[in-house]
Amino acid sequence: MTSKRLVYLPLGGAGEIGMNAYLYGYGAPDKERFILVDLGVTFPDMDGSPGVDLILPDITWLKERADRLDAIFVTHAHEDHVGAVAHFYGDLSVPVYARAFTANIARRKMTELGHPEDAVRTCSAWPEQVTAGPFKVGFLPISHSIPESGALVIDTPDGRVIHTGDFKLDPTPVVGEPFDPELWAEVCRDGVRALVCDSTNVFSPDPGRSELSLGPALEELVAGAAGMVVATTFASNVARVKTLAEAGVRAGRSIVLLGRAMERMVEAARETGVLSGFPATISDEAARDIPRENLMLLVTGSQGERRAASAQLARGKYRGIQMKEGDMFLFSSKTIPGNERGVIRVINQFSEMGVDVVDDSSGKYHVSGHANRPDIERMHDIVRPQMVIPMHGEHRHLREHARLATKRGYQSAVVVNGMMMDLSGNAPSVAEYVETGRTYLDGSVRIGALDGIVRDRIRMALNGHVTVTVILDEQDEPLGEPWCDTIGLAETGRSNALLVEVLEEDLSQFLGRAGDKTLRDDDKLEEALRRTARQTAQAEIGKKPEVTVVISRMR
Repeated sequence: MTSKRLVYLPLGGAGEIGMNAYLYGYGAPDKERFILVDLGVTFPDMDGSPGVDLILPDITWLKERADRLDAIFVTHAHEDHVGAVAHFYGDLSVPVYARAFTANIARRKMTELGHPEDAVRTCSAWPEQVTAGPFKVGFLPISHSIPESGALVIDTPDGRVIHTGDFKLDPTPVVGEPFDPELWAEVCRDGVRALVCDSTNVFSPDPGRSELSLGPALEELVAGAAGMVVATTFASNVARVKTLAEAGVRAGRSIVLLGRAMERMVEAARETGVLSGFPATISDEAARDIPRENLMLLVTGSQGERRAASAQLARGKYRGIQMKEGDMFLFSSKTIPGNERGVIRVINQFSEMGVDVVDDSSGKYHVSGHANRPDIERMHDIVRPQMVIPMHGEHRHLREHARLATKRGYQSAVVVNGMMMDLSGNAPSVAEYVETGRTYLDGSVRIGALDGIVRDRIRMALNGHVTVTVILDEQDEPLGEPWCDTIGLAETGRSNALLVEVLEEDLSQFLGRAGDKTLRDDDKLEEALRRTARQTAQAEIGKKPEVTVVISRMR
């Protein structure tokens, strides 16, 4: 009889920041029962995925084994952990478990896509546990930059696994539960087989700072501002939103929330009881009648997102509110790698208005939601697992975390997306490799990253496009001249004639000398016309555009 095994398989989030999806399985090889921890998204950019709305993990391997999946557990409500749950629910159709705040956000997403709200089930904090197949899972409170984050205590026939999720060790998080080292030590007292641990800030050498430490600096900054103050942070960081609002109130300012995500997160936090004592706010309409020096706006768009409130203010106006010279804009956030261009664009637009922009280069107005290197070491020491499996990070983060764990006497391994690890032995070992990747939400449909759709979009963006139309009569002779339409190309080229006229002339000459075999064969004719159009464009404007050929035959 084949022995059973405990396996860990990241389908997203290991070797990258975002798109988290971690699978745990137990059973005989190829017969394991599974639970999925988190199912998130990452966000597109115009360079690599133009026009795409969201990027989701490719979970084809799991969908083919959906009958062996027992549950999904969501550690917290950040988009890179919960954002894909509703998109894939129809493929997986298993219960989704989360704590109250995360469940509130997940239910909203399920409703938007027409899935039943009751598929999302609310769990209390440890010691409550949920039985899912061979697993018993409980949510162990841990501090992060969003309310009610929960590490997972996963009890298996082969021992206990602790999956930290995203975490920091914050004794005073302002909103949500403080880190409780005594509770963690009690949970881990009888031994932990594996600690699957956040690696994001493994290169940061200093201990992390508490959310509470920001209050005095923010209050001083807001109190010293002369004009209107506008601040942005991650909408999900309800604690920071509260700290900013309190700083504004103490400076005698009325508070306005702008941006749907900001309003939704504060509303969800209130509904689930994790947020109390939040200062009173006023509407954007009421704000127009209040002197600028008595206003503080809390807005979305800390990452320079083009449709967010901050970017719209930078372009001129949002909901009738404009920024003016002498106002102040504060980024109480860290720019995520890859978003620098959008943030710098917003900063420069504000600068052109005469707005004073304050970022976090001083380190005074933002603290990370992830554990720094000393905090990761402290987590190792509290849990004292048999093995440490780094997760949530780029490859360099995972590698450094594994090196750190090994140096400190723990068995460890660098595990990236698609590596199924057997955790049953004394050290982690590779069981097999699984095909993983990305899928795109493009409008209302999901497409594969390798389908060619986005690749063609990029090629058109880089090279422009020509449509060539040709009509042939019953004898396969050209009927009139070919004509062209161009998109994204210069109107004139080296000959100083209109590009479409040069294209049409060269295509007409080609048709005049084409042989009967070519004129009768659509495929050959299409390829020849495409090649001619690209060669002419190259000669005229130095570009080889994408070419669509339309051949019509009179029958």
